[in-house]
Amino acid sequence: MQKKVLVQPLEKFKKEVKAGLTSFPKSLPSKYFYDETGDKLFQKIMEMPEYYLTRCEFNILEKHKSVLAEYFTAENGFDLIELGAGDGKKTKILLRYLVENKMDFDYLPIDISQHSLAELEKSILKEIPKVKMKTLQGAYFTVLGKLADYTKRKKVILVLGSNIGNLKHKKAIRFLKNIQQTMQKGDLLFMGFDQKKNPQTILDAYNDKTGITAAFNKNILNRINKQLDGNFNIDDFLHWETYNPETGTAKSFLVSKKAQKINILALNLEVNFKAWESIHVEISQKYDDEVVGWLANQAGLKIKKCFSDDQEYYKNYLFEVE
Repeated sequence: MQKKVLVQPLEKFKKEVKAGLTSFPKSLPSKYFYDETGDKLFQKIMEMPEYYLTRCEFNILEKHKSVLAEYFTAENGFDLIELGAGDGKKTKILLRYLVENKMDFDYLPIDISQHSLAELEKSILKEIPKVKMKTLQGAYFTVLGKLADYTKRKKVILVLGSNIGNLKHKKAIRFLKNIQQTMQKGDLLFMGFDQKKNPQTILDAYNDKTGITAAFNKNILNRINKQLDGNFNIDDFLHWETYNPETGTAKSFLVSKKAQKINILALNLEVNFKAWESIHVEISQKYDDEVVGWLANQAGLKIKKCFSDDQEYYKNYLFEVE
């Protein structure tokens, strides 16, 4: 589970919920975990001892910030563009270092959650007031087109948090290619990829004993109840996580504990569940250097450098245009 947030347009929400719950097998997009409640739950997830991803990326940024700054810098300054900025806690490590070292840059955080952007802008103004900042709200593929307009100086595009892991390989290549098409020679992409590791470590990260992850995933049902007048009983669904070490794919499901009928009035829809029938709600892909290199190559990018945390659980790769 990786971050990305937004109160999605209602008509799109209706369309995707109806399509997902009338398909076989049933599925719902993980982007709908997130609203104000989902944002807060995800903040709690990132603080859990089992959820190693955030700590690992913090470690990488603290450990390598000076080297990264050398890669980022340019004679006439650079634009630091972050896709899926969220609360910006990790990015602030870089921002503080860049400001302290009087580097010429503008920070342009992008997120699908206006709530997250407003909170980020407020916190940066308070904590690092010298940062020149302009927020951009929108979904990745919508906003990516605008990045091509930034051509006057070097672009450094940040994608932290292994957000690419929410995409199957075909869509991941498309996502990388869309970024690549906004880049010029000399621009950089700095992106996080969670690595393959002990399968139990991965399962624990997405299935904590306190139930925070379960509440986070079930928030998608709460949103259907609130926004589409559904009657899901949240307690009638079990959160279930799987991980396939061969493919590196972790999947999250909500499983109906009994045969039941759900009515969603705004969709004029009755959804039938058999006992133990599932709704697939998320994919979290894990990687190694070979897979990352293949994805990059397919998208017209090449790895310039990679950085690992002390445990070698996680890596951030620096890409440039081939």
